Formats: sequence, structure tokens, C-alpha cells
Amino acid sequence: MDKNTFTGLFLIMIIMGASFYFMKPSEADLKKAAIQAHADSIKRGDIKVAGTTAKLSDTTKAQVPVKVDSAVLKSPFGAATVGTEKFITLENKDIRVQLSTHGGRVYSVELKNYKTFNKKPLVLFDGASNHFGLTFNAGNNSINTDKLFFTPSAGGLQVAEKDSSTLTMRLSYSPTQYIDYIYSLKGTGFKVGFTVKATGLDQVIANTNSLNINWQANMLKNEKDMPQERRYATVYYFNNENTLDYLSENKDDQIAINDKKLQWVSFQAHFFSGVLIPKEGFDKSSLSVTTDVNDTTHSKQMAATMSVAKSTDGTFPMEFYFGPNKYSILKTQGHHLERQIYMGWAPLAFINRFAVLPVFNFLNQFTTNYGLIILALTIVLKLVLSPLTYKSYLSMAKMRVLKPEMDEIKTKVGEDNPTLLQQEYMKLYKKAGVNPLGGCLPLVIQMPIVIAFFRFFPSLFELRGQSFLWMHDLSTYDSILTLPNIPFIGNHLSLMCLLMTISTLIMTYFNNQVSGATGQMKYIGYITPVIFLGALNSYPSGLNYYYFLANLMTFGQQYLIRFMVDDKKIHAQIQENKKKPEVKKKTGGFQARMEEMMRQKQQLPPAKKK
Repeated sequence: MDKNTFTGLFLIMIIMGASFYFMKPSEADLKKAAIQAHADSIKRGDIKVAGTTAKLSDTTKAQVPVKVDSAVLKSPFGAATVGTEKFITLENKDIRVQLSTHGGRVYSVELKNYKTFNKKPLVLFDGASNHFGLTFNAGNNSINTDKLFFTPSAGGLQVAEKDSSTLTMRLSYSPTQYIDYIYSLKGTGFKVGFTVKATGLDQVIANTNSLNINWQANMLKNEKDMPQERRYATVYYFNNENTLDYLSENKDDQIAINDKKLQWVSFQAHFFSGVLIPKEGFDKSSLSVTTDVNDTTHSKQMAATMSVAKSTDGTFPMEFYFGPNKYSILKTQGHHLERQIYMGWAPLAFINRFAVLPVFNFLNQFTTNYGLIILALTIVLKLVLSPLTYKSYLSMAKMRVLKPEMDEIKTKVGEDNPTLLQQEYMKLYKKAGVNPLGGCLPLVIQMPIVIAFFRFFPSLFELRGQSFLWMHDLSTYDSILTLPNIPFIGNHLSLMCLLMTISTLIMTYFNNQVSGATGQMKYIGYITPVIFLGALNSYPSGLNYYYFLANLMTFGQQYLIRFMVDDKKIHAQIQENKKKPEVKKKTGGFQARMEEMMRQKQQLPPAKKK
């Protein structure tokens, strides 16, 4: 293989290596946020209604001021500034949602059918550091309902319809003037209905046609690798133009949106999310995400301030989604929630969403062993791409056969005039009917799939908690050795990443044998695997397992192709091509410009030595 071909390969490797490196975010210089965890040790009693459960406990109390300013009590909603914090738990087969009378808000959310990486109950967020409230002006005072005490409905949980129940939390201004938070929960599913209804407050609240909502949540750490969990945790939002966007995953970020209505806002914690979906959309929104690198309990702190308009029935209907970021589950929820599973920028997302994911789901019908599914997926893709592999190998074989003639040209022309040398090489390629980039083009065509998988596997919920061989969780790294924190490597060594690197080095060695590479160019291919070792060491073992299998299968394909390719026949064909009369073909624009540049360089006088 000549210098041009190796240079092309080297550039491709550098581009891929740089892509992997820069896609890995930095944790430095992130804003700190004060966080205090709240205890969740509460004794509860059960009341079962229509497949759902409500639990009430008054054993945990909010701090109540001993002395209360009488002026505060006489102010709008002043009586609600004091009270006792009680907890009511709405529960079905899938989720357990704890509501607090202090703010009438969702205090914590537990997903019952999932566990953390260390097999503990999976709680999305929990504690007094999370907030949800309405802000408005009443009289001359600014009111924040998150700081006020609500009263649960006297009848407790009410049956709304078959296998569905509702609970009302009331914030009273007077016996006939109040704000109701109406929560509803079905017997199964991850959605919690939430409706705000204001009664008799038109003369009290400055504007009852819209509400300002403040929502803040500190997302708990639930995965093994905190840096990876933070890497994919952020705030997503979907506007009325059916466009999805999100805040930065790598640094603190915030945005104000005043020109577009949002259909929903999601606080995403890698594999799980909390989404608020208003029926009428959010008119104005301000979103932010921050990270406290010293906080080992929470992955990120997320906040949203939104304005929502009143519905035609005089209420403000909304719903929460608290559940997994599994594509099939999110798609059934409607509102395009599945779009928040980021699968890469446009071309890569298209490959993942419409090619890789359907094949993956099809294979999942036959087995639940995801190690075998990845193996089958690799086999399918390699069979589809086998024509490209064959063309790549054949092109390298042709360049190897031509190498003796190229060496003769190099001896004849010398290395002092590289432009003339390349011209002579091009003449040889043209006569022999050989494309010097024929070995690179198949790699370039396959590169989008390789990079698409780089985003597909870390976002694939199905791999979470799934084990295969020694890998206990295919969604995170498989550490075999704990290290001191080494730059570019980290504090561990992943066995599957190491095997992938070794297999790449072996394949590079055999490719050099096929291409006939010599000199310094022979060692260029060994740089990329070393880059991958550092870049992929902390990535999911499922991803490294795929790359490892792909290397083995590529090596196997090349071994079989060797029996199909005869160097003597290739040499004979090249000699026949040389004897054919030259047929002038229309030169492409890029090739014509390159040839013209080479002619101009050849005509320039040699530079004078100083």
C-alpha cells in the first residue's frame, strides 16, 4: 500500500479517535449547589382502593415556628404558613409516589420494579431539597405555594373510575376560596394525573388565567458510574414545532424560552426521567441544570420555571411521567416522549432509530440474553457489510501486488520530488485499473455505523442490569483492576475494553501483512487502538463487547477471503489492464483540480537553498 493510502487511513483513525475523545465530557469547573438529603424513614398504614394504595403518616413533622407574627397570619393565605407535615403515598403496581402536605407536592418517587446498581430500591428523587410550587401575587404579597401547608381531602383517596383513584390536596384562603391539587393514579403505569383548580380567587389573585410553576429536583445517583450518569443526565424540552432540544450535558447550562410554547419538560437522569406534560403547553419557560462535583448522592440539580394557561373548563390540567427511558415504553406514553432518548446527531440517529433498534428488538423476541443478542446483531451487520469488507481486502491485495512496481518508480524518480512521484504513481494506478483509496472507502462507509453504536449502546435501557459472562452489567464498565486516578485512563481497567484493544492491535498487524506496509507507515495503525483504550475504558462493556466481536468477525472474514483472492491472478489481471488502450474518461471536478494543482507544482522552479 502506498503512502497516500496510509495517509488516508491515518487521517480516518485520527478523526475517529478525536471524535471519541471530545465526546467524552470534562467534569471540571462545574458550579456547586448546596444539597441536603432528607430522611425517608416513615411508618405507614395501608388503605387499598381500586388497585391503588394511599398511605397516610403524620409521624414526620415540619418545623413549626413557636411564635408567629400576627400580621403574617392575617395576610393572604397566612393561616397556611403554619401546620404539620404529613405524607400520603399513592401507589400502584409500577410506582410509589409520596406526597407532602407541605407544599402539596410530590416529595419522592420510587419505581417499584427497578433497583439501583447495588440492588436497593430505585428512587428518582426524594427529600426536602426538591420543590414544586405555584407563584403569584395576592394583595401586595408574593405567594409561593411550596412553602404553605395543604390539607388532604377528608375522604382520603377517592375512586374516580375503574382501577383509578384521585386525591385532592387543598390550600385554603377561606372556606369558599381555595386552590386544589388533584392527583390521580391508575392501577398500572408510570403516569400521575395532576390538575390545579382555583375556586373563588378571581378577586384575590392578580391573574387567574395563567399560573407560574417552579419545579426543582435533585436527581439521585442510581447507577454504578457517576461520571457516566452525569454525562447523559440533563433537561430535555419539546416545543410546539415538534422540535426536541436539551441543555448541555457537559457543563452547567440555562436557557429562557419566550418565543415558543413547550409541550413538555423532562428532568432526565440517564436511564430514568420525570416529565411534566401540560394539556395547554407552557407559554414561557426558564430551564437550568447544574452539577455539584463534590456531591456523591445526586447526579445533577435541575430546575424549571414555566407559565401555563387555563384550560377551557377553568382548570390547569397536567400529568407527570415518572419512569424508565425505555424506547418502547416512552413511545406508548404519547407526546413523542421517546424522542428524549438521544441516539446521536441526525444521520446517526436515523441509523440507530430506523435500522439498529428494529433489528435489536426483533432479535429480542427470540432470547432475553443480551450478550447473545449483541452477538447476533454483530453477525447480521457483518453479513450485510461483507461486500464492503471483500472490496476493501481486494483493494489492499491489488496495492500489495503493485508495490514492487511502485518501488521501481520510487527508485527511478527519487524522493526529492514528491509531486512527480505522485504523478507517476497515479499513472500506474490508472493503467493498472487500481483505485488507491479502494481500501479506505469501505471503511469510510462503515464509519457512521461504528460511531452510531458509540451513542446507541450507552442510551440502551435494555442493557441496564443485564449480565453476560463476567460482565455484571452491560450498561457500564467491567472493572478487573482498580487503579489510582490516571489521566486519560481513569481509576480502573475494563477487561472487555482491554480485549477489544488487543484484538484491534492483532487485526492491525494482519492488515499490515495484507497491505504490505513498510517503514514508519507500518506503525501508524497501532496508534488508534491505544487511543480507544483510554476513550472507551469507562464506556459500557456492551459497547466494547460489540467492538470486540466486530474485530473477531472481520478477522474471520478476511481469513476466508484470503482463499478467494489469488495474487497471481490479480497480477495477471493488472498486466492485462495495462495492455488495454487508454480510454479517456470524463474527469470529476475534484480529481481535475488535483491534477491541475500537481501540474502547476511540477512547473514551478525548485526553491533555492539558503
